[in-house]
Amino acid sequence: MIRKKKVPIYNRYTKREIMAGYCFILPAAVFLALIVIYPLIYNLSMSFHEVTLETFRGGQPFIGLENYKEVLAMPMVRKAIWNTIYFTVMSIIFQFVIGFALALLFSKAFRLSKISRGLLMVCWLVPVIVFASVWKWIFAGDGSGILNYFLTQLHIVKAPVSWLTTERGAMTALIITNIWRGVPFNMLLLATGLTTLPEELFEAAAIDGANRIQRFRHITLPLLKPTILSVVTLGFIYTFKAFDLIYIMTNGGPLDSTQILATASYKLTFSNFEFGQGAAVANIMLILLLVVAIFNLKLMEKDEVM
Repeated sequence: MIRKKKVPIYNRYTKREIMAGYCFILPAAVFLALIVIYPLIYNLSMSFHEVTLETFRGGQPFIGLENYKEVLAMPMVRKAIWNTIYFTVMSIIFQFVIGFALALLFSKAFRLSKISRGLLMVCWLVPVIVFASVWKWIFAGDGSGILNYFLTQLHIVKAPVSWLTTERGAMTALIITNIWRGVPFNMLLLATGLTTLPEELFEAAAIDGANRIQRFRHITLPLLKPTILSVVTLGFIYTFKAFDLIYIMTNGGPLDSTQILATASYKLTFSNFEFGQGAAVANIMLILLLVVAIFNLKLMEKDEVM
């Protein structure tokens, strides 16, 4: 039997067809270059120069890693790093646990299940400025907040709690608000993943005497691992770079207790007009996100090999 020689894919097309393909991807490439690549390169360059209001239009001296050294020595930035990690981890844990529980609940059809699921998605669809303003009113500590109203009426607290004006209360309020928004996203992706699991495995396990916990542990979790990794990674990236929620509700206060890297970069850039330092903080945030993304890819590759 004579084996046919494989023809390279490139040789199967004429130069005209290849040029047509390049023409189709050219607009997307130009868009990425202008909107993504150029700002990244400019921001990286800015972080290595002393860029202030005086030097913004030109004559920016090259200072190497000085901006990075200075921002890492700032108490505000150090606190922002810790706040970012704490805010992200706490939000992700509760978003995932509650979202997974709701996904398991809605995986079984029951009366009004579709309506309830649709109503939960409204939390995710509402614009940030809307729900952040609503939650800011809910947590208002001057007696007008609805949360304090119910707490005082039920005699759980004697006086209104200053949720957004105390260090511990402000971070707690932000985490609760972020959980409220992130749960529907987790539920949607996990519920979609649950629908792809083969029912035959669960039926076979039930016949062999496996209870619900055993089926969940040995079938659901292993098969859902790629979806879980994707959900956690996307949630981490979104929460880690959260800006609008914190800016609207607390603006990083009180006393930088809710300052995260995104708001710290904004403050350095547009309040202190230290553009180089603001760019350095933004790059630090980008590096941390890249580390998490690479770690997630390694886990997914390891899972595929296994």
